[in-house]
Amino acid sequence: MAAGNFFRQVNVPQQKTQYDGVLFPAVLSPVDAPDVKLLSAFQEAIRANKPWLESLLLKSGAILFRGFAVASPSDFNDVIEAFGFPELVYVGGRASRTQIIGRVYTANESPLDKEIPFHHELAYIPDSPTKLFFFCEQEPEKGGETPIVLSHIIYEKMKDRYPDFVSQLEEHGLTYIKIAGDEDDPSSFTGSSWKTAYKTDDRNVAEERAAKLGARIEWMGNSARTITGPVPGIRFDEESHRKTWFNSLAVTYGAPASNSRVDLGNGEPVDHDAMNNMLDIMKEECVAIPWKKGDVLLVNNLMVLHGRRPLIKPPRRILASLCK
Repeated sequence: MAAGNFFRQVNVPQQKTQYDGVLFPAVLSPVDAPDVKLLSAFQEAIRANKPWLESLLLKSGAILFRGFAVASPSDFNDVIEAFGFPELVYVGGRASRTQIIGRVYTANESPLDKEIPFHHELAYIPDSPTKLFFFCEQEPEKGGETPIVLSHIIYEKMKDRYPDFVSQLEEHGLTYIKIAGDEDDPSSFTGSSWKTAYKTDDRNVAEERAAKLGARIEWMGNSARTITGPVPGIRFDEESHRKTWFNSLAVTYGAPASNSRVDLGNGEPVDHDAMNNMLDIMKEECVAIPWKKGDVLLVNNLMVLHGRRPLIKPPRRILASLCK
């Protein structure tokens, strides 16, 4: 099945045009033809056109699939399986998530009226996911978008405005510090307990799993102080041949001071003026397309940062899946 026989590229008002004329993100809908809107037809088209879809993802950074027959978490799981990307198990993460079915999990379970700053998923572990899937099971009445922004643009603008800070970041990397109790904190977007993060209640096992992810744990009563790094704060993406702002500076900088901290890898503090300007740049450059029920968003996690805007009027239910 040729891509043109099933997929058609459409435009939405929120898209932005990149320097090379490519739209960010790409938006695909089904062509008007009998049976095309069946879930089985969507799965078949994904398998038949996977090289083309991967090429489009590399060019655009993200693809929004809109108008396809994806109605339930089970349908979403079938779509993920059709792509065939290996699953990445969520270990060492800072968000609370719950498995729904198969490879489908809740997105960050913190209060929906709270913003989640921009980040690359699991930027602080050696093998971060390369791709993320999001699925809109319940369409928000108002707000609650998942904004996305091209990481190389943030790097370029930060290098232009704060060359000394970016040079330090490239030379020294970042060290992330998180203090986690033994119970999840549902009020925080970085509120996973150490037991949830490392999927165990055994301290020795937690230490072993942290070590595999390049982190070490210091015990503070029932709490774990996890120190990760130094790890790169800027990365060169081999596929797009661009340097990217590959870090969790915005989300860690915005977390409660008692919960998380981030420093340069040499122990010096990050530049607060640079951080505030970074947040402004991200808001200026991002794309936030309002969710519609059944939407599936595929994100290249090596190229694109994502976040969450506050939900203004419920309901909202977005599910997620991580891929190697």
